[in-house]
Amino acid sequence: MKRRDFLKNAAVFVSGASVSLGALELLDPRQLLAANPELRWGFLVNTHNCVGCGFCVKACKVENDIPLEANVTRTWVERYVITKDGDVVMDTPKGALNGFTSKLIDQNQSGMKQVDDEEIAQAFFVPKLCNHCDTPACVQVCPVGATYQTKDGTVLVDRKWCIGCGYCIMGCPYGVRFFHPVEHVADKCTFCYHRISNGGNTACAQACPFGARQIGNLRDPNDPVAKAVMNQRVGVLRDEYGTKPQVFYIGLNKEVR
Repeated sequence: MKRRDFLKNAAVFVSGASVSLGALELLDPRQLLAANPELRWGFLVNTHNCVGCGFCVKACKVENDIPLEANVTRTWVERYVITKDGDVVMDTPKGALNGFTSKLIDQNQSGMKQVDDEEIAQAFFVPKLCNHCDTPACVQVCPVGATYQTKDGTVLVDRKWCIGCGYCIMGCPYGVRFFHPVEHVADKCTFCYHRISNGGNTACAQACPFGARQIGNLRDPNDPVAKAVMNQRVGVLRDEYGTKPQVFYIGLNKEVR
C-alpha cells in the first residue's frame, strides 16, 4: 500500500472512556497530518508504563536550565488515587521531581491525606507536558509574536521577543506555561527542540526507564508513535477546548483533570 493511500484510508479512534463525548467520532487522519507532508512532531504517553519515578522531571530540568529547587517545571507527573467510594485524590509534590516517596497525598491547604490500601480501587500516574496543539491558544493571544508555531507543529517561545505580559500563561487551558525563575520570560516544554531537530531524543523520553514517553513523526506511518495513534485507543487532554493536542495518551483515565 502506498503511503498516500495509507494516510487517506487510516483513521484515529479516540477513546470515549478517556476524553469528552465530542471525541467519540472517527477522526480523519488528513486533519491530524495536514499541511507539511513530511514532518509533524507528536508525543505518546503510556500511563500503564509510568511508575512515578520522577526521572523524566529531573532530566528535563537539568537539560533546560530550570532550577531544581524552583516550584515550576516543563513536565511533571501526577498521582491519582481513586477510592472504592468514587473519591478522587491527586497530588504532584514538586512536580514529582523526586518521585513519590510517601503514601501521604499532598492536598495543599487541606494538608496531607492518607488513603488506606483496602480503600483504594485504582491508583496510577499521569505525566504531563505542553501539548503542542495544532490550534494553540497561546500563539493566538501573544501580542508580540514571541510564542509561535514552527512548520513541524512545535510551539516555541522566542525569549528575545517575550515582554512578560503573561497572556500566554493565562490563555493555555492546560496550565503548562510559567515564568522562568531566572530569565523572567514565559517558558514551557519545547519537545527538546534543540535535540529532536538534530536527530536526538527528548530528555524526558531518554531518561524514562520504562518507555512511558515517546516522541515521533506523526506523518511517518512506520513511526512507532504514529502507529500507536493510528491503531490503538488513545486519548487527549481536554479535547472539548478544540485546540487539537498532539500529546496522545494510552490508558488515559476519565478522572484525569
